[in-house]
Amino acid sequence: MTADDTLERARAAFLAACTLDVAVRKPGNVSLASAGHGMQARQFIASAQAAAVPLFERGAAVGARIERAVQASWASAGCNTNLGIVLLCAPIARAAELRAPQTPWAEALEAVLAGLTVDDAAAAYRAIAQANPGGLGTAPAQDVHAAPSVGLREAMALAAGRDLIARQYAGGYRELLAAAEALAASGFVLMPPMPPAPVDAAAAAPVQQVFLHWLARFPDSHIVRKHGEAVAQTVMHAAHGWLGVAQPQRDPAFAAWDEALKAQGINPGTSADLTVATLLLAALA
Repeated sequence: MTADDTLERARAAFLAACTLDVAVRKPGNVSLASAGHGMQARQFIASAQAAAVPLFERGAAVGARIERAVQASWASAGCNTNLGIVLLCAPIARAAELRAPQTPWAEALEAVLAGLTVDDAAAAYRAIAQANPGGLGTAPAQDVHAAPSVGLREAMALAAGRDLIARQYAGGYRELLAAAEALAASGFVLMPPMPPAPVDAAAAAPVQQVFLHWLARFPDSHIVRKHGEAVAQTVMHAAHGWLGVAQPQRDPAFAAWDEALKAQGINPGTSADLTVATLLLAALA
């Protein structure tokens, strides 16, 4: 398989993961079954299609992939639909390109993360500023509104205690890889709905369980930034009750929880971002 073949496979998996993500009802998130937060599922699909080109550009640095993918997404959707997804998937895209056959994914990702530079950080900062995610605020060191003086991984490490995406950069994607390996071992095969359409309860269940895994394990960073730790803890506790439910989509209470979160403006966006990255890594691994 050539490098171009590898990148094309990774790009297709990314698009499949993004499409499946919005085809499945995930409480608080925008889906084909339920719009929310002033956004529609079609915006997420369009932005994924736009981002896929620069995100998987051969030879591009991680920071350039992030900046160009966010620019393309914003031009397509007119709002921030996928900043977290892009931040998580850019190192995966670079690792997919550089990884030698049989090299463990943990090793390939660690090599990419270890090589991140100040230029990568500057490009990522510009992308974050453009996307302007809700509740971003300021940081005491290496704030995204100022020019960075450290590499992107070092900057992420400073935020790892308050942001789950930054935590993956700092920790070598260990948590994401573990979730992806568990999903792949379950027999899951990444198949996007064609054309994009809501999927049935059986097909949705593995994706929902990945989402619930992240939501029940950690206070969602996006919720914490916008609504505070207490609200995030409440949502996390509710997610625990759905872990292991065979097909949550069959229960009307699952849809009711989804609508209730949206009515309160609560969006577990970081858990959704981690879900997409998990689906992508499971497909590639």
